[in-house]
Amino acid sequence: MTTTVLSLPQGAEALSRPFRLLSLKAPLESAGPARRISSQSLLKGERELVIQHQGNEYHLRLTRNDKLILTK
Repeated sequence: MTTTVLSLPQGAEALSRPFRLLSLKAPLESAGPARRISSQSLLKGERELVIQHQGNEYHLRLTRNDKLILTK
C-alpha cells in the first residue's frame, strides 16, 4: 500500500479558489488503445440494449435525438 501526502495551498485567497482532487489510484495498465465498436453494431436496429455486469443490469438506450443514455 502506498501513502501519498498532499499539501494544500497557503493563504486565504488560495483556499477560496476552486480546486479538483485527482484520483490517487494507479492507472490501469493497458496493452494498447481501447477497443472500439459502433453503436449500430451494439444495438443492431433496436433502441435499447441490456448489459449485464457483476450481477447488475444496465440499459443502453438510444433517444429520439440520437443520443445514448446508460442507466442502471
